[in-house]
Amino acid sequence: MSAPLKHLRMASKDAHTATVIFLHGLGDTGNGWLPVAKMLWSQLPNVKWILPHAPTIPITVNGGYRMPGWFDVITFDRTVTPRPEDEAGILAAVEAVDKLIQAEVDAGIPENRIVLGGFSQGGAIAVVSQLLSKRKLAGYVSLSTWVPLAHKIEGMARKDAKDYPLFWGHGREDEIVPYQYGRQSIDLLKRLGFEEQPAGTVFARPGLVFRSYPGMGHSSCNEELKDLAAWLTECLKTEGA
Repeated sequence: MSAPLKHLRMASKDAHTATVIFLHGLGDTGNGWLPVAKMLWSQLPNVKWILPHAPTIPITVNGGYRMPGWFDVITFDRTVTPRPEDEAGILAAVEAVDKLIQAEVDAGIPENRIVLGGFSQGGAIAVVSQLLSKRKLAGYVSLSTWVPLAHKIEGMARKDAKDYPLFWGHGREDEIVPYQYGRQSIDLLKRLGFEEQPAGTVFARPGLVFRSYPGMGHSSCNEELKDLAAWLTECLKTEGA
């Protein structure tokens, strides 16, 4: 993943003072989350949106069929310990996304005015970036996802990862990344010092805001997007330019 990531860009409504980079899930493209960016555009008038496209790669669980993916998925069987994972692909994706962050910094947007988020595979890259990167971003968003490399990530994580706010949303009826696995990832983050916020908390710095949505599968819903919009508003309000 050495070539720069292709991506969609949506300019801010007003003066550009913050950027949200959001990563799609397996088999999707940045276009898949463009409607969400458009929905939040007027609520976050100073935010520029960057929606990268993952490269097309062979996916093992799909018989090697090539599709957009941030990393290979070797198995869906989570009972195998340690679970075989594409560590090289995960770390390469983190590095590729970091280049997008650096481009924003080079353009004059401070790290503390940038939010990195994603859905499913994209959310996995976002949370690994939070755990491993040296960036001091405004915050991170992980939707319908899990923490990869769980068997070793605790030994790899930076000590200050818990100091950056994280919004995590997960459907109770998720058929791809079951809710229980999302909850296990939250427990792992708590072992790393992340403080899960009480129900009803919109945002906290530092703090982990975890929201679950009854009836929601491996997707998003209006309630989740409303919660995300409120979280982003506070995240970028409390981090002054």
